[in-house]
Order: sequence, then structure tokens, then C-alpha cells
Amino acid sequence: MSDPPTEDSGPNEAQARHVVYCGVCTLPPEYCEFGGTTQKCEDWLKEHHPDLHAQLYSEEAIASTLATLSVDARKRAEKDSSKKAAKASAAEARLLEQKQNAKVLIKRVERNKRKYVTAVSGLEAHGLELKKVAKEFGKKFACGSSVTKTPSGGEEIVVQGDLSDEIYDWVVETYKDIPEENVDCIEDKKKKAAG
Repeated sequence: MSDPPTEDSGPNEAQARHVVYCGVCTLPPEYCEFGGTTQKCEDWLKEHHPDLHAQLYSEEAIASTLATLSVDARKRAEKDSSKKAAKASAAEARLLEQKQNAKVLIKRVERNKRKYVTAVSGLEAHGLELKKVAKEFGKKFACGSSVTKTPSGGEEIVVQGDLSDEIYDWVVETYKDIPEENVDCIEDKKKKAAG
């Protein structure tokens, strides 16, 4: 028969490793260079994990990595990294420009003779989650509010009642990153359905 394990003997199985993931590109920091947001990743790592940053981005680590490459490979690596940095900065500038030009449209739509709904579209371009904003509208204005698909393929928030002016004021006041000149109110009449 085998002897029962004693308390002195440690576990034979390997312990789980704790892996750090980048807060910018969600890759492990060793692989951030392949993501395209290398500079942002390096800044994040320096702020949140300075010891790991020193290990990966110290002068000795960079020099030892470059020493293993041939002269042609070094030139290609420098060229690739500059291309990736330029591409990332261009994408960021394009995203910022889209955000600045994106319009938030608030439409009052007639349902029946004296019944109205208010449709709000364009909030997703400013990085807002429509379901959360719809829930906030419902709580703030004590009415029904939902996210619906538009015929053009986008999504909009539909709020029951004629609340276009109140929603305009609330959006401008609550979301400071949306410029006031990008928020427009429109009145729209719904066509009668053919019966």
C-alpha cells in the first residue's frame, strides 16, 4: 500500500499564472507592439504596472531585442512601427472628426391625431449606449422609452410623448462632450397607414 501524503510534500500540479492584460488593446503587454496602439499601450503600462514597463521598455531590453535582428530587419521594424503609429494616429483623428461632425436629431413624430412620440437618433456616434440612454429618458421623463431599428438600418430611441424640447435641454446639459450646435430638433408628420 502507498503511504498517505505528508504535510511536508507540496502539491505536484502547476500553479495558475497571473497574466496582465493591457487596458488599451487587451493583449498581454509583450504583444502590444502588434496591436497598432503601441504608444498608448506603453503609457498605460507605465501608469498601471511600472515594474513590468521597466522590464519590457528599458534601454537594455530594447537594445537586446534589436541586437538579435539583422540590419535589414531593424530597418523594416522601424519602418513598420512608424507606419503603424501613423495609421493609428490617422484613425484616431478620423474618429474624433466623425464625433465632432455627428448630429443628434430629435424628431417629434405624430402618431394619431393628438398623440406624439419623440425619436432621438445619432447618440451612438458620440459613444453612448442607446439602451442605457433610453432607460435614463424613461426615468427622467416618467414615460415609455425604447430603442428601435430605423428603415435605414440604424437605431434610434423612441420616447412616448411630445418631449422634444425637454430632451434637447437634457441632452445638452447632461452630455457636455456633445456640442450644442450638433443637436437639432425636427418636427415630422407620420403618413397614414393604408388600410
